[in-house]
Amino acid sequence: MKIPYPYSDPVQMPGTGLPPETVLAKALPLLGTPGQEYTERRSVPVGIADISGVRFAPDFGGRPAVVVALRNKDGNLTSVHGRYLHTNRGQSKMLTVGRGGGAISFLEGWQADPLILVEGLFDGLSLAVCGWQSVATIGRQVPWLPEVCAGRVVWAAFDTGRPGDANAEYYEKRLIGAEVRRLPPPVGCQDWSSALVKRGRLTVSRWVRDHVMAKEATR
Repeated sequence: MKIPYPYSDPVQMPGTGLPPETVLAKALPLLGTPGQEYTERRSVPVGIADISGVRFAPDFGGRPAVVVALRNKDGNLTSVHGRYLHTNRGQSKMLTVGRGGGAISFLEGWQADPLILVEGLFDGLSLAVCGWQSVATIGRQVPWLPEVCAGRVVWAAFDTGRPGDANAEYYEKRLIGAEVRRLPPPVGCQDWSSALVKRGRLTVSRWVRDHVMAKEATR
């Protein structure tokens, strides 16, 4: 089965040929940078972003971006993902550089229960603000997920609507041995980032808690 939204990422940074290890090493701590302003505009305190490994790259393929490492289950770097601070018409919002096979873990990530899968960087950051751990796939294939999910309940917390449902269906079929359950963002919110901005930390935290506890009660 193909992932619903396949990507073909460059192995090295376009224009410079730098590997992801060097790209990440050249990035700056967020504090005092435009990256801090950007994350805080999206209701993510710099402290949460910092402990999640988010950094600032003044020149990430030609534009400033907040960047973060994707890693395999052993914690080794596989790729670097960047979310641009500004985009003009026709420009991509994101760029990922590396060989693939990794994901972003927030707080305890896949090692914690409940195990929550999300789509994007700011989905994971938003849940972390609300006290919930998660793993962001960034729409990439993560070949080690079936192994770490086996025998566990996995919450597919992807976006509202058909794309999110397609991602949830993909993982339900692929995570053999796991029980995959849908965890949508709050009603009226496209994703967890917009939910945090519109509803606030306490409301989103309770939404996740109530859904997880309600499902657990029916097991």
